[in-house]
Amino acid sequence: MHRLDIAGDARRTIDAIRNGGIAIVPNDTGYACCGSSMDPLRKIYDTKRRGSHKRNAMAADLETQRELHTLDRRAQEMVEALVVDHDLPLGVIGTFRPDHPLMRKLDDDAVRASTAVGTIGMLLNAGAFHAELCRLSREEVVPLFGSSANITGTGTRFRVEDIPDELRQIADITIDYGLRRYHIYRRAGTLINFDTMQVVRIGACYELIAGVLKRWFDVDLPPDPGLEALPSGHLDEFALKDVQ
Repeated sequence: MHRLDIAGDARRTIDAIRNGGIAIVPNDTGYACCGSSMDPLRKIYDTKRRGSHKRNAMAADLETQRELHTLDRRAQEMVEALVVDHDLPLGVIGTFRPDHPLMRKLDDDAVRASTAVGTIGMLLNAGAFHAELCRLSREEVVPLFGSSANITGTGTRFRVEDIPDELRQIADITIDYGLRRYHIYRRAGTLINFDTMQVVRIGACYELIAGVLKRWFDVDLPPDPGLEALPSGHLDEFALKDVQ
């Protein structure tokens, strides 16, 4: 019988990223490519053929999110209800502290590629490996930024063998944990701007997220029009420059 070496795999991954490498990592909402500075992030962008208007997302745990985002009390309560009380994966967009130690590690180009109009997006609660990697990121001050391990517009990949070869070839380390938990949604994680309560992407667990926000916070999110109408789930393609 074989057990996952989550601690060891996260250690090898953070070391590779700290040294300027690119990692393909498993999140419950799909595989992602990530790096910690502009050179690997640019290489990921170019290989994915990703539009320059799109922003990188940050991988973070709740402790980092609390420190870095500047959400008001009610918005932060919503985030914590979703990721702690209901154990749901969530992409949180909000205003942030540019003087946070993780942000100070980035050069100006990397900041511009990962933020817009004073906001930053963070993926929270995306599985055991994500939690350990984000703990190391926070404790060792190694920022983690990236995007889905796919060619832009081709859909989230939930198995390593489905990731395009050109992306697998640029990775310095790949952590293969098999089929990811939320593959049944056929979309990446749900993204919400908690400053404006704008849904940026309808994704994994969206109906559960919407239910929590309606029942406990009396917040109405728009209905999901379905995969045929909105295959990627993007309502504005995570173009943070358009988020007001």
